[in-house]
Formats: sequence, C-alpha cells, structure tokens
Amino acid sequence: MRMYRPALAALLMIVIAGPAWAQQRPLVTEDPETVDAGHLLIEGGAELRFEQKYPVSGLQGDLWRLPALGLSIGLSSIAELQIDGGIYDRLSISKRTKAPLSSLVTATGDHTHDVSDIVIGTKIKMVSEAPGHPAVGIRFATKLPNASNESGLGLDTTDFFASLLVAKNVQSLRVVGNVGLGILADPTSGNRQNDVLTYGISLAQALTPRAELVGEINGRASMRSGTAFPGTDSSSMVRAGLRFTPGSVRFDGGVMFGLTDDGPDIGFTAGLTYVFNAFHLPNTP
Repeated sequence: MRMYRPALAALLMIVIAGPAWAQQRPLVTEDPETVDAGHLLIEGGAELRFEQKYPVSGLQGDLWRLPALGLSIGLSSIAELQIDGGIYDRLSISKRTKAPLSSLVTATGDHTHDVSDIVIGTKIKMVSEAPGHPAVGIRFATKLPNASNESGLGLDTTDFFASLLVAKNVQSLRVVGNVGLGILADPTSGNRQNDVLTYGISLAQALTPRAELVGEINGRASMRSGTAFPGTDSSSMVRAGLRFTPGSVRFDGGVMFGLTDDGPDIGFTAGLTYVFNAFHLPNTP
C-alpha cells in the first residue's frame, strides 16, 4: 500500500481544502493566528494508529493515545504559550525487530505503555492578514524527553524547533503553510545531532458556516548527507478530516496515514476544542 501513498497524498491535497482557530485539531500544521489575550484554548481527543512503527526500539503494533491534550494561553493580542502532550500511550506489540535501542526495552509482554513527550512552544503573530498579503507568524518549541526508551515509545532526547508560519483566506478556503528548522538529538549518542527541515501545508474548506473539510501533509526532511542518525530521519504524515462547530465547542474527526516507514499504516482520531475567556491581563503603564 505504501507505494500508492504519494499519489493518495497528492489527491487529498487537491480534493480537500474556512476560517481556522489558532489551534486546528485534527491537523498539526500551525496557523499564525493566536488565541486572544486572556483566553484559554483546551483541546483533547483520542487516537488509534494501526501498525505504528518505532524504528529506534524495534517495536511495532497498534497504538492508543488516551487522551491527546493541548493547552494554549493567550499572553497578548499577538502571542500565545502552548503545551501539548498526552497522559497514556499504549502499544499492543505485534512485532519486535533488532534496532539500535531494542536492548534497552524492558517491556517483555505483548504490550507497553508510557506518557507522551510534552512539547512547550511559543507562537507570535508578526503580520496580520490583509487583502494583499497573508498572516505571518513564528513559532519556537521544545520537545521534552518524557517518554522513556525503556518503554520503547520514547527516545529520551530533547529537541528544538523554529518555524515560519503563513496563512491566507481565499474566499471560503484557508491555506496554511509552515517551514522551519528542527534540531534533533541522536538518541544513541549524546554528542551528536541532526538538523532537519520541517514543513507542513494544510487546507480548510468551509462546507457550511459550521462545518469544514480539512487536510494536510506535515513532516520533516533530514538534511544530513548520508544516513541520518536513528530517530532523526525523514518522516511524513498525511491527515484529513472534518470539523463541526455548533457553538462554543468544536468537534473533529480525522484519518491519518504515514508516508514513511516510521508512520502507521492508517490511524483515526476524534476530539474537541473549547476556547473561553479565563483571565484579564494586568494593566500596564
């Protein structure tokens, strides 16, 4: 099936294409628009990925993520703080292969579990959208080593990301693009790193005032000459789904599949997003 996935991805980007919230479940490509000052955006959902691969630990199987959580805090009219992660990842192991860190895995049964790595980021909107130009923003983020390599689900590495974000509405279609740099630590050696090019493009097409059809391609490309270090090689995923906003809560559902060997054969996600005014910013002289 993998040989047809580039063609499927291209087809999705043509067929799937609305205003987006600052965070955009079930997608991960970042919109430069930020949460309003003093507001909190809370998103949560569940994911099921079939035959998810972990090339560094050598594990493969069906992964449940319950729940996948996100919190965005509006710090000002142009900036927000983001915290994303998960409480419980459970892998039903269908296959074990020899891998760089397979000897460190302590899970001996047919399943393993751990928390998800937490990602802490800051997003700043630099230019607001206007008829003649797109919205532009930047985002800086750090992935923390919360998931352990003993469980087989983590790398015990800290990574850094910086991205340029752009977005533009074209009638009822919203186009968002990301490009940036990721600095990924080598999980097998503490004195090496790999720089990767990160990218994402998403489309959101309004079907009705409350419903949107969405899709994206998001991933990274290794810029190292020769073979990338384990866990830092090129990776890509395509996602497509629906969003429905009947009121103050937005519901979403989507499907995903990996375009590279570290992704799932197919996966599904469903969740919701809620934004509310949580606090007032202090007055400044």
